[in-house]
Amino acid sequence: MTLSLERARSRRPVTWLTLVGVLLLPVLIGGVLVAALYNPVERLDAMNVAVVNDDDPVTIDDQMVPLGRQLTAGLVEGSDDLPSNLTWTISNDDDARDGLASGDYDAIVTIPENFSAAATSTAPGNTPEQATIVVETSPDSLVVDDAITAQVTRAAASLLGSQLSQVYLENVFLGFTTLGDQLGGAADGAAELGDGARTIAEGTTSLADGVRALGTGAGAIADGARELSSGAGQLAGGATQAADGLDTLAGGATTLADGQRQLAGALSAIAAQIPSEAQVPPQLTDSLAGVAANSDAIVAQLTASATQLAALAAACDPAVTGELCTQLDAASQQAQQLLPTLTALVTTAGPIGSALEGLNELPQLGAGLTEVAGQANQIADGITGLAGGAQQAAGGVREVAGGAGALASGASELASGTDQLTTGATDAADGADALADGIGGIAGGADTLSEGLTTATESLPSYTDEQAADLASVVADPVAAEGLGNNLFGASAVPLLATLALWFGGLGSFVALRAVSGRALTSRRPSALLALRSLAPAAAIGAAQGLLVAGVVQLAAGYDWADWSLFALVCMVAGVAFAAVNQALVAVFGGAGRWIAALVGVLTIATGIVSTVPGVLTSIATLLPTGPASNALIGALTAAGGVGAGVVGLVFWAGLAFIATTVAVARRRTTSARAVLQPART
Repeated sequence: MTLSLERARSRRPVTWLTLVGVLLLPVLIGGVLVAALYNPVERLDAMNVAVVNDDDPVTIDDQMVPLGRQLTAGLVEGSDDLPSNLTWTISNDDDARDGLASGDYDAIVTIPENFSAAATSTAPGNTPEQATIVVETSPDSLVVDDAITAQVTRAAASLLGSQLSQVYLENVFLGFTTLGDQLGGAADGAAELGDGARTIAEGTTSLADGVRALGTGAGAIADGARELSSGAGQLAGGATQAADGLDTLAGGATTLADGQRQLAGALSAIAAQIPSEAQVPPQLTDSLAGVAANSDAIVAQLTASATQLAALAAACDPAVTGELCTQLDAASQQAQQLLPTLTALVTTAGPIGSALEGLNELPQLGAGLTEVAGQANQIADGITGLAGGAQQAAGGVREVAGGAGALASGASELASGTDQLTTGATDAADGADALADGIGGIAGGADTLSEGLTTATESLPSYTDEQAADLASVVADPVAAEGLGNNLFGASAVPLLATLALWFGGLGSFVALRAVSGRALTSRRPSALLALRSLAPAAAIGAAQGLLVAGVVQLAAGYDWADWSLFALVCMVAGVAFAAVNQALVAVFGGAGRWIAALVGVLTIATGIVSTVPGVLTSIATLLPTGPASNALIGALTAAGGVGAGVVGLVFWAGLAFIATTVAVARRRTTSARAVLQPART
């Protein structure tokens, strides 16, 4: 069945089959483009990528860490944010190379052998190194294949990197808590050390007082002993004289007896001045003995505490906690200064305890002197009894003279010993005073150290496991973007494809139909009416094309019906406007007009895919009739707006094109006789 429409570049009539072909051209173009390009992330499984894991796992704290294996699993498993995933094939280097060369693989993702070592190099003692993976695509890969492969691989690598950063930061935050606990324990230990040092200082002061009292008593004993020695010497001389003259001895026996009693009284006085009980507290000697017995352990503990404090100061990071590091350095230096003094005090505790235990033997000396005083009284009684018998007394007196000499020598030795005891007691008292002062300094230093450690502990943050995990997750990924889609082509993809389909549909209409009626030269109708008569069927086809393209888009994308209705209306207006513009191009430029129309389609594609095209091309594209159509279609499907301005632009282009076609028709109505004889070519 033929229609009364003029076919372009041919005298054959236009049939319904021709119109159906023209009508379905944009539907085929739009359908193919939308089906092939719309939301490609839903069909990622069409790409086959080889993953080669050359990674050598590392061992951390006796646990193997195969990060290459984990990344491989993450790539194969895919992301919850994407509806599909690439088809991953776990391969080796040779197979992957062969597959990439033969086209079996579209790309290769290689995980190098040092991947785990580099990814875990942030541990203390290691040199930090960034872990990398290598992505290699086929030389003949399609335009967007590289971007898709890179996007999926980068997403998996970024996720693994965020997880590693989160674990590292969580350990750092928990380390703050552990450091705070350790510093708190050290502060408590320093406080206890200060209290113990003060207690020892008080005991040492009491010891110094007791030793001074002992020195005073020993001086008195020395004086009495010297008097005893002098009296014993006199006694020996008198006894000798008594032996030489019994008569004189008999006369002076009473005097001698009185002298003996005075001697006994002096001895009793001396014995009374000597303490009857030990003056050194047993708790002090026991404490000093305990310190001496454990001196090595105490010195080792003091050295270890100073070393641990120095290690804490060295491990502190000034960039993170500068004030804390300053306090730790000061505390460490003070501990190192006090360590020699404490070590000397602990090592001399044994000799001091031994000397103090010797002082506790003085009560035995007092008992001996008391016994001597009793014997002196007995001698006096014997002298009185012997006064009547000079001969018998002579022998006894000579014995008394010998005993008195021995007593004089013993008293002299006692005086020398007590003098030495006095000197030792004085030196011991001075040493105890110095010891008390040193221990007092230790107590003050320990208090300062405890306060500094307490301040450092309060300055450090403390986190629970849950708080550390939450904070680490935020710090590892501090910035998140919302509203990002997974579609590589964005919201403008469908409007762009629809615009292209309708534009080439309008071009197809005037590939089949004549832009200017062949009867323009002979017709009596106005040029505008003739132009409209050629435009009418193409405009109707353009409107139908717009409705069909909108239907194909709805089948593929499933938009809201209100948005789609507006989109379909704009498509129909664009179809009519594009028909008018293509009619004008062919009417004005002839066959070159179709070439210009094809160039317009190419510019529309070039400037509608990416925003980085040269500014000159973008400026030209804004002047094309496809510009307002694309803007209006985008506004119909999104919140961008601009539908009204786009429709006005399409109406403007349609009106301008109709005027140009009318002018071209008017020009065709005048011709030469030679042109009339040639068949029409347009």
